[in-house]
Amino acid sequence: MIENKKNLKSEWVDPDDAPDLSEGDWFERADLYHGNTLISRGRPRLEFPKVSTTIRLDADILEKFRAQGPKWQSRINDALREWLKKTG
Repeated sequence: MIENKKNLKSEWVDPDDAPDLSEGDWFERADLYHGNTLISRGRPRLEFPKVSTTIRLDADILEKFRAQGPKWQSRINDALREWLKKTG
């Protein structure tokens, strides 16, 4: 038995101890199908995905949004959307 960096004990010692995955139906079970349709993993695709961009903001504006915690970029997006509603 060996101890890894997190002090967790492992029975696995040598790469040769790894199971042989070339035989059996392991790879056939790796993908999930509904009938003949492959089901994607991860988040579902958004109807209107966000677009990555770069903008320059004053340091004090950015500091205020970041100080409010996570999702500061979404709050900036919401503030811009609200401004657009007001200005038409």
